[in-house]
Amino acid sequence: MISLLLWVATVTALAWFFIRGNTAKGTDRRTAIVLQAGERDFVLSEMRGMLIATQGILGGANRGDMQAVIKAASAAGMGVAADANPSLIAKLPLDFKTLGMSVHRDMDEIARAAATGVPVSEILKMESNTLTKCVACHSAWQLQAAR
Repeated sequence: MISLLLWVATVTALAWFFIRGNTAKGTDRRTAIVLQAGERDFVLSEMRGMLIATQGILGGANRGDMQAVIKAASAAGMGVAADANPSLIAKLPLDFKTLGMSVHRDMDEIARAAATGVPVSEILKMESNTLTKCVACHSAWQLQAAR
């Protein structure tokens, strides 16, 4: 019975941590995600990659260069998300992980759409919807380095 209770307590604690992540009250109205400096740098680097991909998508769409759109969007797709360290992923709140993964999936969808000849206006609409998620994330979360 004690073993079962310990097991349930452990699973519950891990589930709580997986959902909540390593968070604290932020310095503004956002919730802070507390990470080691290298983990914070990794997440920020991934965000910069998404911003670079967004610029590439918009630039390619503006020029009518669907190969550039495909290349830029693919560079920020789900393949990039596979590189994340599981211990880092555990520190991220579930809502943050869900939003981030949906942006990676959106990038793959944009690449597929460009490859199948979807009109530029639809590509731009898809990218606009993705940017809405970026704004929501940046409005809700901040990254803090652990002290």
